[in-house]
Amino acid sequence: MTEPPSGHPLGLADTERENVLLVGIIEAISAGPDLQPLAASVAGLIVEATATDVCFVHVLDDKGGALTLMGATPPFDREVGRIHLPVGEGVSGWVASHRRPAVIAAGKEADPRYRYFPELGGADYTSMVSVPMESRPTGLVGVLNVHTRQRRDFTDRDVRLLSSIGSLVAGAVHQARLHRRLAAREQAAEQFAEQVIAAQEAERRRLAGDIHDGITQRLVSLAFHLDAAADAVLDAGLDDTAVAVRELVRARELTDLTLDEAHAAIAGLRPPVLDDLGLADGLASLARSIAQVPVRVTGAGCDLPEHVVIALYRIAQEALANVVKHAQATHAEVELRCDARAVLLRVSDDGRGFDIGARPDGAASYGLRSMTERAELIGGRLSVTSRPGIGTTVTATVPVRSG
Repeated sequence: MTEPPSGHPLGLADTERENVLLVGIIEAISAGPDLQPLAASVAGLIVEATATDVCFVHVLDDKGGALTLMGATPPFDREVGRIHLPVGEGVSGWVASHRRPAVIAAGKEADPRYRYFPELGGADYTSMVSVPMESRPTGLVGVLNVHTRQRRDFTDRDVRLLSSIGSLVAGAVHQARLHRRLAAREQAAEQFAEQVIAAQEAERRRLAGDIHDGITQRLVSLAFHLDAAADAVLDAGLDDTAVAVRELVRARELTDLTLDEAHAAIAGLRPPVLDDLGLADGLASLARSIAQVPVRVTGAGCDLPEHVVIALYRIAQEALANVVKHAQATHAEVELRCDARAVLLRVSDDGRGFDIGARPDGAASYGLRSMTERAELIGGRLSVTSRPGIGTTVTATVPVRSG
């Protein structure tokens, strides 16, 4: 590229080319919230439009103590993320510290602010301009540098143009930083939900194991001894055999009842059908276990994280329990649908329904608070529609995260 003469405003022939540059910057900003692609696009646009040789985009870290190279034109794009400079150190650090542009036409090695980075080929470039990337709403977010191999006497107009670009980019960097923080918080919230549900299920699994290995086994042993005692009494031919046998039979019945309750408690603590069948078939098994109301299950299986599967199963379990307890329904339906964006679980019945608005505590009075909390814990939402005489529908919608 032919170098412009000394004093030429960054190689821009006219205001039209400045406008083209600014439009390109705005388009790059609008492309998306990812910081590195934005910084790389901006650096390339500036070099192309200003006839400079290299551009560096340094971004301030969240603590405001250091600059990191976030965008650069080739061949220095390979150093992105590797170059760090404390605020106050080097020309860029000085600009960040003083919030003022720095212009060096020649002899930068003699400038006390200069720091040599062999990775950035500083010895190959003669002139440079460094401007803060800041705006009134965002404050300082970084520093923008351009360099030329041949000497360039940069003008005030050059500095104003680069400062305008820096101000535009500052807003985009600020938005990208907010987006990154929000994404990190969402990820942390999702991980917390996974940990909470995993901890709950681990505790349920432990309790189920304790009941099975302890109480249940002792009850089985007790039942065996009761049977043996009953047989012994019958064989003895004693006069009070009938009384003893009645007591032993009653004890055996109580043992059987306790065993049934223990098995039910184990199933309630940890639904084994999820391990064996998955969510869709697990819902079908749940529906078959309800004798009071016919339940139809529709939908296909979904590839979901375990904590989401468990939460959705529990929601369906609670919703169907409410149908049995409150709805006086003749029919219920469970629907499971998945797509690339969300998974939907819907439980509906044709029961008596209720007026949500007429109840002071809304849907919570219908026993739905725990379902709402489960849905929110996995980043979803629960909605309830109902009217007297036409039944109730409970819908849980959970977004699906890609990757």
